[in-house]
Amino acid sequence: MRRDTLKKVLHSLRPYRGQAALSFAAAVLTVLSTLYLPILIGDAVDLVIGPSAVNFEGLVPILITMGAVTGVTAVCQWAMNILNNRIVCGVVRDLRVQAFSRIQHLPVAYLDAHPVGDIVSRVVADVDTVADGLLMGFTQLFTGVLTILGTLAFMLSVHVWIALVVILITPLSLFIARYIARKTHRFFEAQSVTRGQQTAMIHETVTNEKVVKAYRQEEQVKAKFAELNETLKDQSMKAVFFSSLVNPTTRFVNALVYAAVGGFGAWAVLGGRGFTVGMLTCFLTYANQYTKPFNEISGVVTELENALVCAERVYSLIEAETETPDRETAEAASALQDAEAAAVPASYAEPAARTARGHVQAEHVYFSYDPAKPLLQDLNIEAKPGEHIAIVGTTGCGKTTFINLLMRFYEIGSGVIRIDGTDIRDMTRAELRSRFGMVLQDTWLSSGTIRENLMTGRPDASEAEMVEAAKACHAHGFIRRLPDGYDTAVGEDGGSLSQGQKQLLCIARVMLADPPMLILDEATSSIDTRTELRVQSAFTKLMEGRTSFIVAHRLSTIKNADRILVMNRGRIEEQGTHEELLARDGLYRHLYESQFKGIAV
Repeated sequence: MRRDTLKKVLHSLRPYRGQAALSFAAAVLTVLSTLYLPILIGDAVDLVIGPSAVNFEGLVPILITMGAVTGVTAVCQWAMNILNNRIVCGVVRDLRVQAFSRIQHLPVAYLDAHPVGDIVSRVVADVDTVADGLLMGFTQLFTGVLTILGTLAFMLSVHVWIALVVILITPLSLFIARYIARKTHRFFEAQSVTRGQQTAMIHETVTNEKVVKAYRQEEQVKAKFAELNETLKDQSMKAVFFSSLVNPTTRFVNALVYAAVGGFGAWAVLGGRGFTVGMLTCFLTYANQYTKPFNEISGVVTELENALVCAERVYSLIEAETETPDRETAEAASALQDAEAAAVPASYAEPAARTARGHVQAEHVYFSYDPAKPLLQDLNIEAKPGEHIAIVGTTGCGKTTFINLLMRFYEIGSGVIRIDGTDIRDMTRAELRSRFGMVLQDTWLSSGTIRENLMTGRPDASEAEMVEAAKACHAHGFIRRLPDGYDTAVGEDGGSLSQGQKQLLCIARVMLADPPMLILDEATSSIDTRTELRVQSAFTKLMEGRTSFIVAHRLSTIKNADRILVMNRGRIEEQGTHEELLARDGLYRHLYESQFKGIAV
């Protein structure tokens, strides 16, 4: 798993091959200049012949060279750090773009199955952790490996036997680091998962804080969070404990290397085998340079383990299965339609959605979220152009599920849904959804001005059209009283606007988009009775000549529907007008009487 994830990370670096090559060149120069410096130091030491006996003529050029080499090292390190930061920031940007883009194409089923906070944690926190691991990998692991290899080469060129002593002790450090890295991986994995759960809980609690307070659940929520936080602390402590063992153990091995070099080097100097004090000084410096990367790499390995765990979560989101692709025939038809629209003069052109007749047919539709629990069973619905269809029934009977299938938020299990004789699977999702305007019980407004929110569905609308749509649903009055009118900025999900005001803006947005078909899912449930009467009259005007599906629990809002479908356990149990259904002693009558006469169903 880690190897596959590492390959994916390396693949993400491909667009930055040029910068990586420059960084590699800068790293090589840095290592070479760093390794050349101990040789100069050794030569300078050998020019100190004895007390008051220093060869200054030979020492001065060496000192000048040392200054130049130090300058080259500093410039190369600066360039390498700049390049590495650019590469990492670019990769992080690309990962977030890919993750956010994938979210836009994920099926609704994926989003329903994963907590929002967990998805947010992957896009934000996990990508940041990947960035930290990559940056350390480039700046420390990269140069560390080069330093180790280069130091060994220099030591072998100076004195083979002492270099062999260093090489023989080195594997001990590697084995320790590898063993601990394997142990820490599972702890970092558990830590990352728990952190995602914690983020999800924070998001859920903050979003529903009013509900928490209303049901006096503050203490229970705090207790649950404390338990989750304690679990995260324990997992983090275990991960940090095991990963922190790497540094002291490698330092112990490094101390052994240094002691061995000093001992064998001193023996070589005293033995008169052509090994000078300057060469010993050079070797001891190399021993330090050789062992130092092992300490750094041990820290890098820990960060990389954490980064790879987080990368797995990020790539699992990026590679999550998207919605079923639109059929090639649908893409071709959509492209032809766009070309024909482009050929019509602008003053006469009309979006394809506006010209739709709105004949909807659902034939023998079966669907279930869980194969073991059937939901929609042999559902047959026909809505003629301009007909207003109300769908009612008890909770969980499949009303909203049918709307989800109609909009292709979920794919049909079997059967077919046609619009104007065309299977919706033979239409692109963009074309299908452009034919519908939706007003849901849950309002959605983005951060921005009221004007920007109203024009979401029709950016080319004029000022007069926008104001007319707002007046039609009785939103113009309260908008005009706001500090900046239509240019008033609203925060996330409408900010301080009331629920009714937010719903009115959502209705105005659909009115402005002027779609040929409408879906109203409890669209007036958050509006007071007086405003509801005015909005109903606006809806009546809006629905003229448009096929409309009205999902409602408040049966008073659908009395004037052309046809009412009563669903029960995924089937159409009754259908007819309000008066016809009341005349029967069926489910609709019982639902109606339970609302208006207090009779239990």
